[in-house]
Amino acid sequence: QVQLVESGGGLVQAGDSLRLSCAASRMPVTSYTMGWFRQAPGKERECVAAISGSGGNTYYADSVKGRFTISRDNVENTVTLQMNSLKPEDTAVYYCAADRDYGLESVSAVEYDYWGQGTQVTVSS
Repeated sequence: QVQLVESGGGLVQAGDSLRLSCAASRMPVTSYTMGWFRQAPGKERECVAAISGSGGNTYYADSVKGRFTISRDNVENTVTLQMNSLKPEDTAVYYCAADRDYGLESVSAVEYDYWGQGTQVTVSS
């Protein structure tokens, strides 16, 4: 059974950095579009970054462009979200997700097939 496990969340101050990692089991990350989503209380789940199976296409939400970077380690079978210059509005539960559609066709949560359990990121002002 496919399993995605996130790690790296925590409590930081505005301006700090965090690195989230997603370890995938029983699925090669190179065969899926991998995405990082977040959900804050009372808000819809949104995609902040995604990377295609080939690694050639990436997506970033406007709110995180220039601050967040998604990357993949094909040997370790992990996907990482490097988050810099964090802001209080980045506070949310962050989820790793996989879409069987290889080519980054969608950043809508309903299109993603597998999900991790989520990791809390809290940014204090």
